[in-house]
Amino acid sequence: MEYAYIFIVLACVFGFFMAWGIGANDVANAMGTSVGSGAVTIKHAIIIAAIFEFSGALLAGGEVTQTIRKGMIDTTSLVGTPELLVFGMLAALLAAAVWLLIASYYGWPVSTTHSIVGAIVGFAAVGIGMEAVKWGKVGTIAMSWVISPVTAGAIAYVMFMSVQKLIIDTTDPFRNAKRYVPVYIFLVGFIISLVTLFKGLKHVGLEFSTFQCYLIAALVGFVIAVISKVFINRIQHDPSEDKDFHYTNVEKVFAVLMIVTACAMAFAHGSNDVANAVGPIAAIVGIVESGGVIAQKSALPIWILFLGGAGIVIGLVTYGHRVMATIGTNITELTPSRGFAATLAAATTVVVASGTGMPISTTHTLVGGVLGVGLARGIGALNMRVIRTIFMSWIITLPAGAFFAIVFFYILKGIFT
Repeated sequence: MEYAYIFIVLACVFGFFMAWGIGANDVANAMGTSVGSGAVTIKHAIIIAAIFEFSGALLAGGEVTQTIRKGMIDTTSLVGTPELLVFGMLAALLAAAVWLLIASYYGWPVSTTHSIVGAIVGFAAVGIGMEAVKWGKVGTIAMSWVISPVTAGAIAYVMFMSVQKLIIDTTDPFRNAKRYVPVYIFLVGFIISLVTLFKGLKHVGLEFSTFQCYLIAALVGFVIAVISKVFINRIQHDPSEDKDFHYTNVEKVFAVLMIVTACAMAFAHGSNDVANAVGPIAAIVGIVESGGVIAQKSALPIWILFLGGAGIVIGLVTYGHRVMATIGTNITELTPSRGFAATLAAATTVVVASGTGMPISTTHTLVGGVLGVGLARGIGALNMRVIRTIFMSWIITLPAGAFFAIVFFYILKGIFT
């Protein structure tokens, strides 16, 4: 292929731009609840996200990449013209990145998974032919977009109700918060560790038996819970602080939990969503390096995951504050206990999906979680105008991705052929 190196450079540039968009839009979702509930400052949220997003992308990002890269389109008809797939993947990356830039500017929390899937389907339908798109696969992914917010909403509702019953509606909420919050923290550590062990570490070369996985996950959960308990025990009850809001002291205990769930959410998000940026890069690099052979599966070089992780962090630092405000404060009023229920529900849903290789949208799960918590307090607690805008931006995302991809596909095809 005569433009081999140009294609690889373009793939890296567009992929980095896409990862930037993921950071600006999606990571803000992961951190929005923590910032909105007052558990962490924006500065701390950025530090937490940078560390855990990067770790998630690097350690557990290999599983979902396969689903985005293969299975969406039938590449058998492209055996003679592999450059069309290269143009298409470049166009898809650039299209999704441009749409994320627009959405982030307006503070709309849209789905990066939607953006890239819409873009890939758009270029495939026009550039290869409608029959090249595996519509069944697209249908399965579309179903997961409905299932994920509903699942997260249901888990968040149950979680918040358990907090209400065990802690808030008791005679001594502060004492019960100190007693039960470490149990919730154990749960967070256990869930995230388990899925990382089961799925994430395979491509790093570490294999554990099922029993070992459960044992290590329980141990990690226990250690995190013990460390958190030390911090929780330091929190003293201050009666004067409960004057305006009866549960201020209780929420202080939950703030510790919120920080743990924020780390978990960032890790889960990094492992799930880095695929959107690195999947197409890996496909392009695979084709170019093999001299035009379209492999169904190509190895994912570690430097590609590294590039994706770096782009995500820079996107969050430079532009993430707009979407953070939407998720954290505009949908419903969040406190650390409510934010915890929403974030843990979303992290659990994302992590299970990441383990099964289903490309769900972190955005949808998180908004679902926040809605679930809002509903637990009654429909009046929700800002329906903001929710309508969010739903509209979700619907527009697929066609927007497809439209941009088609335009960029023809531009690239015109330049290089």
